[in-house]
Amino acid sequence: MESDRIKWDERYSGTEHFFSFGPSRLLAKSLEQILTLVPGRRALDLACGEGRNAIFLAQHGFRACGVDISPKGLERGVRRAAEVGVTVEFVEADLDLWRPSESYDLILNFNFLMRELIPSLMTALTPGGVLLMETILDAPGMPGEHRKDFLLQPGELERIFGAYPGKVLLLEEDVDAPEMPVARVMFQKEG
Repeated sequence: MESDRIKWDERYSGTEHFFSFGPSRLLAKSLEQILTLVPGRRALDLACGEGRNAIFLAQHGFRACGVDISPKGLERGVRRAAEVGVTVEFVEADLDLWRPSESYDLILNFNFLMRELIPSLMTALTPGGVLLMETILDAPGMPGEHRKDFLLQPGELERIFGAYPGKVLLLEEDVDAPEMPVARVMFQKEG
């Protein structure tokens, strides 16, 4: 959607990075476990922005692909990957329309929620592969204005991933997270 592209390009046009250079805390904390679980090293990072998580994975031996709607965010990702000496495939795409056409051993979905995309992610996940997701949870007292359809509801991740063959390895709802209430899941597809 063009309005989304414009919004994110504006956010990535400043001199500061929208997120840090480092990976999400959840990914950094989970990487050792993920490495013991996944059958291969092909990773997909949805709504990757400036590519911090895809770059981190590339630094740890993954062939990483980051998909985002913002060309400005992706340009920053390309530059940062080159600076740290890794290769990441960056794809500019509107996730309202894009669906994965390859298989992945690890799929990341951080700070982004599109429920109708989840079935295609589960199809793209290799047997034994892992999906790691963390996004905003609708909770009382949440700061800012948010559209309800972009917020996870309490218990929703358990309902979604409980319907797929595999194991929920992590399931948390953190209503007291420092910046924003979030829900997290690590799901391993049946092998």
